[in-house]
Amino acid sequence: MSIKDFFSESNSIWIDLIVFSLGAAAYGMMEVLFRGHTHWTMVLTGGACVLTLYYLSGWLLAMPLIAAAATGALIVTFYEFFVGVVVNLRLGWDVWDYSAMPGNVLGQICPAFTGIWFAICLAFFGTVKLLS
Repeated sequence: MSIKDFFSESNSIWIDLIVFSLGAAAYGMMEVLFRGHTHWTMVLTGGACVLTLYYLSGWLLAMPLIAAAATGALIVTFYEFFVGVVVNLRLGWDVWDYSAMPGNVLGQICPAFTGIWFAICLAFFGTVKLLS
């Protein structure tokens, strides 16, 4: 089996697993760099976010860069909110708490972190568009 065969459409699950794993690793590493630690739920959330952005990449890259970055930031914020509702509010695991941040929603999301996701998406989508 050649590399080309491995990445054929019939083996797309491998692409999905690679994208998910890269997203999980990147999200976890960003958390460790920013907060000094992470939680397994955030690693899985990162993988899900990046896989979603990958599935939507054709649509996102067809948008103006600012719109793509804003959409990406909202997608990540959406995931963060719903994971937070489950793991922090429902299960009480206290993985994070943005209650002290201005504009927070139930302590799970806040405009400051949506802005950070916007900047990351802007840099990423800008790089992809530049290289395309």
